[in-house]
Amino acid sequence: METVVIAGLGLIGGSLARNIQMHKQVHLIGVDQRESTLEYALKHEIIDEASSSFQEAAHKADIIILAAPVSKSVELLQDLDNMKLEKDVLVTDVSSVKGPIFQQGASLQSDKVFFVGGHPMAGSHKHGIEASKAHLFENAIYVLTPVQRAKESDIKRVENLLDGTKSTFITLSAEEHDEMTGVVSHFPHLIASALVQQAKKWEAKHSFLPKLAAGGFRDITRIASSNPGMWQDIFFQNKEKMGILLDDWIEEMQAFRKLLAEDQGQQIHTYLEEAKQYRDGLEPRKKGAIPGYYDLYVDITDKPGALQKVLTIVADAGLSIVNIQILELREGLTGVLRLSFSEQKIQLKAKGVLEVFGYEVKIED
Repeated sequence: METVVIAGLGLIGGSLARNIQMHKQVHLIGVDQRESTLEYALKHEIIDEASSSFQEAAHKADIIILAAPVSKSVELLQDLDNMKLEKDVLVTDVSSVKGPIFQQGASLQSDKVFFVGGHPMAGSHKHGIEASKAHLFENAIYVLTPVQRAKESDIKRVENLLDGTKSTFITLSAEEHDEMTGVVSHFPHLIASALVQQAKKWEAKHSFLPKLAAGGFRDITRIASSNPGMWQDIFFQNKEKMGILLDDWIEEMQAFRKLLAEDQGQQIHTYLEEAKQYRDGLEPRKKGAIPGYYDLYVDITDKPGALQKVLTIVADAGLSIVNIQILELREGLTGVLRLSFSEQKIQLKAKGVLEVFGYEVKIED
């Protein structure tokens, strides 16, 4: 039986541990610095063995998954390169930025350590092992970034270990990965945070502003609620690409400001129309770089018990709701009640159940 070590039992590491336990016959060792995390993982049978020592666990490992923050994972891979291991070990990671750890993996000196970089393109706005789920990566893109010395058999081993995730595996260079995730994940997170900071600043002038920050504003800034420490690390690890994207964004906004100043209505319409067409053409409801929910908008009347009735119908169908929001501002949507679900199949089942009871329900792509 192979021994698999997962270093870092947060949302991603914990979810991988749950999935591997469910689908593979391995001995799973979890490594974490938080005693409470290790206790939780053992109690819920997410791991078979707990350790606070990466070095001790590494000497037992056949496969290691580095699921710590990017900078820490680079450090652990460097530590592993300096260990006197008795057997070969295959190492992969889950880092959101591939450049730094790819460079470390490509420069390994040990003839016992073999590295295939990885990044499951799924996540949650929640964090910690308590939020982990075995199905978190279902239908997600799982990017692999193998170093040049990695053998095809190494890549297949990683894929076989993780095939229970039901992810789609693709291979990219670290450069390609960091540039694309910078565009569709890292930079949008910065924009979301900047929009929230802007609203906070303007609240000093308009105290009622937070009351208006419903619906669309909450949607486009949802990712700003993610773990600040993790995102600080991501920004710094991918700072070259972030700098390029910042310059690109500033140039884009300056060009748009010029269109406004010159009353270029047709050009602004074209700008917005092109954006709409491109966005509408994106493949809907696939897990991507930015974690999201599957939302239903339900039209309900403003009467006592109306909300409870909807929730009871959904609960009686055995369906779990991730989030509930009453939209005080409709902003063109069919309903004023938004129900969020973790999976598309749950969303669609809830839609069908509510429609049977006569509710008008809409799914926004």
